[in-house]
Amino acid sequence: MIVRTIRVRTIWSVRVPLPVLSLMLVVFGLTTGEFVIAGILPDVAAGLAVPVPAAGRLVTAYALGMIVGGPVVTVLTARLPRRPLIAGLVTVSVLANLGSALAPGYGLLLAARFAAGLVVATFFAVAIATAVSTAAEGRQASTVAKVALGMNLGIVLGTPLGTLVGQHLGWRAAFAAVAAVTAAGLLMVLRFVPAVPAAAASVRGELRVFAGRGVRLAIALTAVGNMGVVTVFSYIAPLLTEVSGFGEGAVPVLLLVYGAGAVAGNLLGGRLADRALMPSLAGLLAALAAVLVLFWAAGGVRVLAVPLVFVLGLLAFAIIPGMQTRVLTAAGAAPTLAVAVNASGFQVAAAFAGWLGGAVIDDGPGPRSLYLVGAALTVAGLGIALSILRGDRRAAAESEHRLERVAP
Repeated sequence: MIVRTIRVRTIWSVRVPLPVLSLMLVVFGLTTGEFVIAGILPDVAAGLAVPVPAAGRLVTAYALGMIVGGPVVTVLTARLPRRPLIAGLVTVSVLANLGSALAPGYGLLLAARFAAGLVVATFFAVAIATAVSTAAEGRQASTVAKVALGMNLGIVLGTPLGTLVGQHLGWRAAFAAVAAVTAAGLLMVLRFVPAVPAAAASVRGELRVFAGRGVRLAIALTAVGNMGVVTVFSYIAPLLTEVSGFGEGAVPVLLLVYGAGAVAGNLLGGRLADRALMPSLAGLLAALAAVLVLFWAAGGVRVLAVPLVFVLGLLAFAIIPGMQTRVLTAAGAAPTLAVAVNASGFQVAAAFAGWLGGAVIDDGPGPRSLYLVGAALTVAGLGIALSILRGDRRAAAESEHRLERVAP
């Protein structure tokens, strides 16, 4: 099979196969659709004549869609060929975003956001599995990173641009723009993504992988390893203004700095994971915990806070490709449901992180302590990574010992 590529200019020169680029564009649209609501929330509330907290439940509806849809939709579609499945999932997303743009009232908009979230975890799982199936041996993690680059760009570029569209043309136009971008990705998928057969494993086989300790540990690593930095990022605006002393006008600029670090970290993490998956993950988690402690100690100095924001974004996204790849390798021949549940588990962890951060700020020692809480949670994730690493080395040693025993 001949796969055409396009060269994408980033801080590194990266060759992206057109099938991967197609999936990346869809990820960009889905990510923009998830996060753009934060920038246009007051406009949505005003347009529908509901309080801002009620409009905020639209975010919850989307997250619930992801949490429920991850395992349910994946199980129901496990035997479908991948390209038609991807096309169907993306079509649902396009229609749900169009429904969001056209919804005449709050109830229908709430239902449309739930529907938009339903297909996301399954799409990510199938897209990653499809992209990895086209990757050369030893390039799986960097291929995952290229697909995930769409998520980085959705946060860094898509969300601010969508917010601008919503502010100048109305909030409905923002959802219509998301639908248009995602539809463009769908056309590219139909043109460039090869016809990949359905997963070999049955639904029972997909469910059976969860009996393995390796898959459970990999999903726990994603949830716990990300929880600390998600707790901090959920409250990054008050941390930058109240702890670091920046004005509110500086927050969007600093978020761009964070996003630039995220793009760099995503590509770096993929390359490191290709070379040494678990050792690199353990090292990155240790570095992330150290940066969070450093932010607690020196985050009040603005000249230090700016590079720390960049490094925080870099490390937060450098761990993602390796974590996804670990789930894929642990699940073996039946990875789709495991990756989808992994995405749903991340959403549950993110929801818990939001509650925990609020509790620390409201009832605890204050916002600055979030850095230490985040560091402690990251260390817990590091503990899981080291446990997996020890298990891998023990299994490798036992395998080598068996080979020595049977050797002539």
